[in-house]
Amino acid sequence: MTDLSPANGTLNRVPGGGVYTLREMWEWYRIGLSLGLGIGLGGLLSALAAPRRGLVLVVAAVAAAGGAGVGYAIGGWHEAVAGGVGGALGAVVVSAFVAGALRRGGTRGGTAVLVALAALVLAAFALVPAVGYLEAVMLPALAARARRHGGERYAGLRSLARD
Repeated sequence: MTDLSPANGTLNRVPGGGVYTLREMWEWYRIGLSLGLGIGLGGLLSALAAPRRGLVLVVAAVAAAGGAGVGYAIGGWHEAVAGGVGGALGAVVVSAFVAGALRRGGTRGGTAVLVALAALVLAAFALVPAVGYLEAVMLPALAARARRHGGERYAGLRSLARD
């Protein structure tokens, strides 16, 4: 009976090795991790500098280079490409969110703090397998939705003061 236990047997193991996760799975994980960390880095840099429209392309280039560096440190050129793409994607998409928040009345400092915290959360979520890929798909979809449903400036209590 104890031979059927996964802890005791070799049911999930590669022949001749003790690791049951295949090398290809680690490659996919590291690419997704690099992609998600690049998105987080791009979002963080966008939060700090992208309220100025002229800096969006510069921030995207710096985020792509930083994401590529992080990806290369994680595993090699596959990860470097994913990190670079994630950094540029994160910077461009998050700068659109920042610009929309500022257009609707958000303050630069408050928006930067909130977006920076959200970017750090995105980077942390990238540690979960496959979430980096989901971030890369969902973030542009959310930006397109926000652009399509772009709201007006929030009136707050000013709407009551008109009476």
